[in-house]
Amino acid sequence: MRIFVYGSLRRKQGNSHWMTNAQLLGAHSVDDYQLYSLGHYPGAVPGNGTVQGEVYRVDASTLAELDALRTKGGEYARHLIQTPYGSAWMYVYQRPVDGLTLIESGNWLDRDEY
Repeated sequence: MRIFVYGSLRRKQGNSHWMTNAQLLGAHSVDDYQLYSLGHYPGAVPGNGTVQGEVYRVDASTLAELDALRTKGGEYARHLIQTPYGSAWMYVYQRPVDGLTLIESGNWLDRDEY
């Protein structure tokens, strides 16, 4: 299975160690989403924009670990998206974004510019 990551799970980011057993397939951008800073990590929500990230091939145990990390308390929900590498899961933020900082470029690596 595949997963699209756009924030702290990306290469050289704070939670990239969770992706140790994953195979990087390549970069990808997802249209019709906006990226917000939640502090130490981002949240993508449906909207008028593009979110940049990476697609990985993961095994079932890695996906289960990521689900435990990302979906606890209903903060994120997994949505299936299409990528050049095949369908992939994406964690979509489920809470209101009022008052959060929009990362207009859609790239978490640009967060310090906002």
